[in-house]
Amino acid sequence: MRERIREYEFGAHPFDREQVKAELRKAADGKRDARYTLKPPAGGLVVRVHAKVLGGYGKPSSESAAVFQNALARDNLWITAEEQAMLIAGRVPESLQVRIARFHLVDNTRGEPPMWKSEEIRSLKIQLRNGKISGSVHLETDDDARGYRAELRGHVLSSGNTVTGFELVALGKFFGEGAYTRNAPDGRFPLAVTFQLADGNDVADAVAPQGARGWLDGYLR
Repeated sequence: MRERIREYEFGAHPFDREQVKAELRKAADGKRDARYTLKPPAGGLVVRVHAKVLGGYGKPSSESAAVFQNALARDNLWITAEEQAMLIAGRVPESLQVRIARFHLVDNTRGEPPMWKSEEIRSLKIQLRNGKISGSVHLETDDDARGYRAELRGHVLSSGNTVTGFELVALGKFFGEGAYTRNAPDGRFPLAVTFQLADGNDVADAVAPQGARGWLDGYLR
């Protein structure tokens, strides 16, 4: 095998671009695994989500540690057509409140975070009045190893049957870390999570929410 690799490296078998393109087209025409080819709900909305730790870190031990400490995380929130209609009517549906809390109020600035379980939502209230969003949330694991308390503020704009603006900020104190989000600040630290309606001009707008991968029904329910 090593000798064959060396032959390709040194040009004994020239790279055939047309053959590769044909193989890619054949693969694209094949049966796709629906778990990994997710699309936003028909008639729904895509909202960009960013998270950032605002303080609490000590002096970084290396350049890579400094990058993580200053990282701005990115994800997408999906809103269904039915939920969009409720927002226009002046209500934040419970399904959307829970989705925001469980899958998006997480510290994903240093890696892939654990999502919150339903029973880890200690309290949650997000309301919409005269286009303005307000609310609060308390998330915490049973073993008290990880948690987040935050206040939420934002607004919703609409025209006819379409939400034209959706902005929300969650700001509060987070503590703990996950198996793949190590090296969090000690104790409770400030974490901000922002939500802004996507316009489709960013290629990342088409990426499925992390919490939906392999479990779309559970994410949207």
